[in-house]
Amino acid sequence: MPSHILLPGKFTLRGAVPDDLPSVLSLLADAARWLASQGVRQWPADGFPASRIEPLIETGTMYVLDDGRGAAATVALDGHADPEFWGRDDRPDTARYVHKLAVSRAYAGRGLGEALLDWAGLRAAADGRRWLRLDCSKDNLRLQRYYAELGFRHVRTVDLAHRASGALFERPAGATVTSARTR
Repeated sequence: MPSHILLPGKFTLRGAVPDDLPSVLSLLADAARWLASQGVRQWPADGFPASRIEPLIETGTMYVLDDGRGAAATVALDGHADPEFWGRDDRPDTARYVHKLAVSRAYAGRGLGEALLDWAGLRAAADGRRWLRLDCSKDNLRLQRYYAELGFRHVRTVDLAHRASGALFERPAGATVTSARTR
């Protein structure tokens, strides 16, 4: 599968490179601040330290949706099943996992998150995986409804005192928003 895909309009999805680190960190920090302003504790209030994002860029699992001027959105996609959430019975190797999905507030509500999730699901299917999985804040019911509307099934909620995240979702790899909405 190519590392670059073209999306309709002015967007290009590509693998993040080291020069993208500041814009990725900025996107994630802006998203974290916005979430906090909505009363959602999902990510660290000031965003992630570079030391958490650099390895994702180095391993080729962080992607940037570029609008021609810079990062409009970002997402990580990999085979890393968080062991505090996904156990052996979940068959973690049958899935790809979405992490650090963030869309610039300037593009909020325009379907970029949906497009990135569709791409991730198609990529998971191309990799021979059965599922696309993600987790979100166990208290963020709005985001949980959003994922359900996009065809994700709530698997369970894991309640760990030291983590805000814990609502686990999956949908079949290869499923898209269009296919979810026509069911």
